[in-house]
Amino acid sequence: MKNFYAIIMAGGIGSRFWPISRSAHPKQFLDILGTGKTLIQQTYERFLKIIPAENIYIATNDIYIPLVKEQLTGISEEQILGEPIMKNTAPCIAYASHKISLLNPDAAIVVSPSDHLILDQEAFSKDILLSLEAASGNNCLITLGIKPSRPDTGYGYIQYTTQTIGNSFHKVKTFTEKPNFELAQTFVQSGDFLWNAGIFVWSARSILSALNEFLPDMNDIFREGASKLNTEAENAFIHHAYFQCTNISIDYGIMEKASNVYVLPTDFGWSDLGTWSSVYELAEKDYVGNAVIPSQNVMMYDSSNCMVKVPKDKLVILQGLDDYIVVESNNTLMICQKSHEQHVKQIVTDVKSKFGTLYI
Repeated sequence: MKNFYAIIMAGGIGSRFWPISRSAHPKQFLDILGTGKTLIQQTYERFLKIIPAENIYIATNDIYIPLVKEQLTGISEEQILGEPIMKNTAPCIAYASHKISLLNPDAAIVVSPSDHLILDQEAFSKDILLSLEAASGNNCLITLGIKPSRPDTGYGYIQYTTQTIGNSFHKVKTFTEKPNFELAQTFVQSGDFLWNAGIFVWSARSILSALNEFLPDMNDIFREGASKLNTEAENAFIHHAYFQCTNISIDYGIMEKASNVYVLPTDFGWSDLGTWSSVYELAEKDYVGNAVIPSQNVMMYDSSNCMVKVPKDKLVILQGLDDYIVVESNNTLMICQKSHEQHVKQIVTDVKSKFGTLYI
């Protein structure tokens, strides 16, 4: 396993989980589900089971480096890749891939978000190891696809063909970003579409080749700085390099364009925990469908199907609410219909416009 590496992406601000997720302390560093461990801690421990500890890298914004050090005590300074500015997923993957390739040209790499939930750890480990082995022996870019349980409009979809590598990895035909409900329904009924989990596996050689072909300008930035990576000059180089990079996702920049993309259909109990409704779906509920985290100091009257997360030290009484999100944190209370939670991002924008960064 010495050739297996992991890149955990932990630079997002998680605005859809406002007001609990703030720009100074975003959702990957929070215990959203009340498990006793933050999302990044769960992700890190998940990979520790299958990847050598020294081969796990955390890509995050510079301002979150202290949080990474605080929450992941086994991580060394060299394993934290600080980004000076948010530029989406392609630059951080290019940076980490060039760095790892210089250390080990035979590396096979799994790239994963830091804030997803995996319920079946054993199945996840098995699928990641299978993918790393396939990536080591083939020039391919692998993405993990989740068998859809419903026509969800919040996920991207992957259509695959019968052409395979090793009978497990299917050649990708199309990517579709967040379709409307009717189209999502058609996708699920067809049986040849999967949710895009945003988890990727490839060899260092394959991803660097793809970067060179599809994002050559970005690739050249990191290739030309190769002598500075893994040295004391790395940080200064990255601070200069990032401002030259295009703001683009790896999905749009490479995965939707490359001809050697394959998907592994998986079923390991995945959720991207993208919204409060996704937390509600996973949380324990009372007999009328209320999910309350924590439940000790919340009293509910004539209320059902609500998602409630409030401070432990506050008594909260709710009466006559159905299908609402009630969240309090950081001197902010938000009460919002679950069916309208897609407006949370706009609410955050409006709050910032009116109050500046005080509540953001």
